[in-house]
Amino acid sequence: MDMTPAVKAARAAKIKFTLHEYDHNPNVTAYGLEAADALGISPDQIFKTLVVSVSGLKDLLAVAIVPVSAQLDLKSFAIAAHAKKAAMADARDAERTSGYVLGGISPLGQRKRLPTIMDRSALKFRTIYVSAGKRGLQIELAPDDLIRLCAAGTANICR
Repeated sequence: MDMTPAVKAARAAKIKFTLHEYDHNPNVTAYGLEAADALGISPDQIFKTLVVSVSGLKDLLAVAIVPVSAQLDLKSFAIAAHAKKAAMADARDAERTSGYVLGGISPLGQRKRLPTIMDRSALKFRTIYVSAGKRGLQIELAPDDLIRLCAAGTANICR
């Protein structure tokens, strides 16, 4: 099993988690849906980590954690992040800032801690799945642990 920065962060925090590995098809770009399908889990319970560019914030980048079954509502995200506007971050900026490749960006163990907001729908699950830092590897953990480790806020940020 790979020791990604996300796995190291979860271990260091001494939280309960389970890693789930699956074969990633390099032709697939719907990474979250591929994970849901491969692991036999509802796409509502697997969350994607999106890096968002925000205006009016000192950091200029923030993280959104949303179910793979939904789309990020940029207007709602901007409001939750106390920003004037929000847009998807440039892919290179997302990879450089997080330290992960697209499709493997984890909210845990990022190179630079960014303001993070998780969609409130995560709270209805005992555990949720997020990328463990590489394509083909998911980490299952309690939403409250993820909130604590990422110092995340929660809001309704999907449409």
